Amino acid sequence: MNQQASGLVTAADISRLAGVTRATVSNWRRRHPDFPAPVGGTDTSPTYDLGAVRAWLSARGQLPQDTPADELRTALRTRSGDGEPALRLLPAVLAAARLDRGEREALPLLGDDALLRWFRSAADSAGGDMPGIKGFAYGADVTGPLRALVRCVSTEGAEAATDVLAERLQETAGGSGTYVTPRPLADLMAQLLTDGANAFPASVLDPACGTGSLLAAAASAGATELHGQDIQAAQAAQAAVRIRLGTPEAAVSVRTGDSLRADAFQGLTADAVLCNPPYGVRDWGHGDLVYDQRWAYGVPPRGEPELAWVQHSLAHLAPRGRAVLLMPPAVAERTAGRLVRAQLVRDGALRAVVSLPQGAATPLHIGLHLWVLEQPDPQVEPPGTVLLVDAATGERGLDWAAVNETVLPAWRRYLADQDGFTGDQGIAGAVPVPGLLTEAVDLTPARHIRTTSRQALRPAVLARQASELYDRLQQAARDLTGLSTDDGWPPADDRPRDWRTATVADLLRGGALDVLRTAPPGRRTRSGQPQPEPEPEPGGRPALTAADVMENRPASGTGADLPSGIAPPSLQEDDVLLTEIIPAGRTVMARVVKPDEAGCALGPRLLLFRPDRRRLDPWFLAGFLAAEENVNAAATGTSVVRVDPRRLRVPLLPLAEQQRYGAAFRRLHELRTAARRADRAAEDVTLLLGAGLTGGALLPHGHGTA
Repeated sequence: MNQQASGLVTAADISRLAGVTRATVSNWRRRHPDFPAPVGGTDTSPTYDLGAVRAWLSARGQLPQDTPADELRTALRTRSGDGEPALRLLPAVLAAARLDRGEREALPLLGDDALLRWFRSAADSAGGDMPGIKGFAYGADVTGPLRALVRCVSTEGAEAATDVLAERLQETAGGSGTYVTPRPLADLMAQLLTDGANAFPASVLDPACGTGSLLAAAASAGATELHGQDIQAAQAAQAAVRIRLGTPEAAVSVRTGDSLRADAFQGLTADAVLCNPPYGVRDWGHGDLVYDQRWAYGVPPRGEPELAWVQHSLAHLAPRGRAVLLMPPAVAERTAGRLVRAQLVRDGALRAVVSLPQGAATPLHIGLHLWVLEQPDPQVEPPGTVLLVDAATGERGLDWAAVNETVLPAWRRYLADQDGFTGDQGIAGAVPVPGLLTEAVDLTPARHIRTTSRQALRPAVLARQASELYDRLQQAARDLTGLSTDDGWPPADDRPRDWRTATVADLLRGGALDVLRTAPPGRRTRSGQPQPEPEPEPGGRPALTAADVMENRPASGTGADLPSGIAPPSLQEDDVLLTEIIPAGRTVMARVVKPDEAGCALGPRLLLFRPDRRRLDPWFLAGFLAAEENVNAAATGTSVVRVDPRRLRVPLLPLAEQQRYGAAFRRLHELRTAARRADRAAEDVTLLLGAGLTGGALLPHGHGTA
C-alpha cells in the first residue's frame, strides 16, 4: 500500500476503514488503553490521527486492503478540516464519466503535469455552470486527491466517487441539517405528480434540492427539464453532478441560494414541483417577506416556515400544475397555521394529505406527511373534497411495497371519480371541505378517516384487524410474563444496606461524570455575561423531550421544541437522562440513551449525566439517581418542583457491584416498558372490538349458535 500523508478521521471513518460498526469502535476506545487518543474535534465528535489509527488497526489485523474509494477518502483527509478539495473535484467526476472506457482507464497513468492539464480543461467545460465551482484555482496540491479520484471513477464508477466526495463535504459542513430523501420515498412523491394515465410532467422544480434525489426520481419517471436550488453550494454542486450522471440527455439547471429570500428561478413556471423543505428553521425571512406576492393564501406565521415553502411551490406552477412536498406532521394541526391551511383547502389548492410510517425519511422517529397540492384553475370550480390517506397503519415496520399499494391506488381512484370515491375503511377517505374547515382546520388523516359511519364499516376487514390486534396483545402478554418471572430477589441482612455515598457535585469535581442541560435563552454564565447565542441550527435533529422520557417513547421533538438561539447538547450512547421537573402526581423518570438515540438533541427540562464508564455503570447511576428518597432530598421549589442535580447522591460501590445493580435496574425498566406495551395493545383491541360491535360489523361470541 502506498505511503500517504496523514489526516484526521472520525469514529465513523474508523468504522468504515476497518469494516466494523460504530459500536465496535466505541468498544475499542473503552477497552483498549493503547487506542489512539483524540487529537481534535469535540467531546461529542472527537477526531483522531489517521496514521496512528491505521497503525493500531494494522497491528491487530483489522486493516483491510484499501479500495480505490478508501484511497480517495485518505487523500481528501490530508488537509484536515477542509472540504474544499472535495468540492473542487466534482467537475472531474463528471468529465471522467463522459470519457470512453479506454480514455478513462488511461487517466491514472498520466504524469502529474498532464493530469493537471486535463483537469483544468475538464473543470472549465464540465464545471462551467456548476454552482459553487467557479473561481477555483487548481495547483499541484490537487494532484494527489485527483489521481485517487480518477482511479476510483475508473474502477468503481462515477457514483462511488461522488459518494466519497459527498461524505467529505458532509463531514466538513459540521452537521448541516440536510438529509437525503430516500429513493423509495422520492419515487412515490414523483408518482403522485400524475394519475398514472397521463404523461409525466416535462419540467420539474425542486427549490430545496439538496443533493438532487427528488430531481433524479423525476428524471427517471420521464421529466426532461430539471431545475434545482439549494442554499448550500456544496449540496447544489452534488445535485448537478448526480443528475447529469444519471440523465445526461436532460436539460439541468441547478443554482445556489436561499429560495425564499433570493429565488434563482423567479418567473419560472414549471409543470410540477417536488420538495423536501427544511423544517424547524425560525429565521426563514418572515420579517423581510411580509408583503411578498407569493403569499396568495395568507402570510405564513413566523413559526410556520413550511407553509412558506408550500406557497413558494404553488407560485411556480401553471394552473392545474401539481406539487408534492414532504412535511412534518405538526404542520397539519398547529394553531398558528390554521388560517393559511383553511384558505388552501377552501381554494382547492390542497388535494391530498398522506401520513407515512415512521422511518420513511429523516427524522426517522416521526411519521411524516406528504402534501399533494395543485395550482387552482380560476376557470374551474374548486373540488369539494380532500383526499386523506393514513399509510402509517400497521405494526410491522416500514414496508415500501405496502405503502405504495396503499397510497397510489387510492390517489388514482380518487382522481378518476372524486364524487363517487368511497375510500377504504380506516385507510383512505375523501373528506368534504366543510368537514375540514372547523376551528382547528386539522388535516391529520387519522383524525378524520378512522371515524366513519356504520355504512362504511367492512366486517371482513374489521374481523381481520381484530385478529391481528389480538396477536399483538398475546405477544405483548408473553413478553410481560417472561420478564415478570421471579428469579429471586434475596433479602439483605437484618437491616438494609448502608452505603457510603457521594453527591453529584463531588463526582463532578472528581471527573467521574459530567452534567449537561439545554439552558433556556437569556441564562447568564458564571461571569454574569449573557451566553453567546449561536445561529439557529438549520434543518432539525430529532429532539428527546421530557415527555418522551416520562412516557418511555422514542424522540418525538423537533427544532420547534428547542429554545431559540441555543445549541443543545447531542446525546451519546449510555448517557443517563433524568427529568428535571416533577409534575403533579408523577415521579421523576430516568433512562439510559440507546445506540439509535445517539445524535438526538437534548430537549429542555431534562438533565443529562455523562458517566465515565471506567468508574460508573449507566444503569446503576440511573436507578439510584431516580430513587424517590434521593429525588425528594434534592428537590427545590414549591409551585414548580425542580431537581437540583448537584444534590443527588450516589453510592460508592466497586464497578463490578455497580454492574450487578445496573442489570437489575435495567430489568425493571424493561418490565415497565413491556407492561405499557401490553396496556396499549389491550386498549387498541378493545377500542376496535367496541367500534365493530356497536357499528354492527362484528358479532358477539356464540351469536347464532345453539
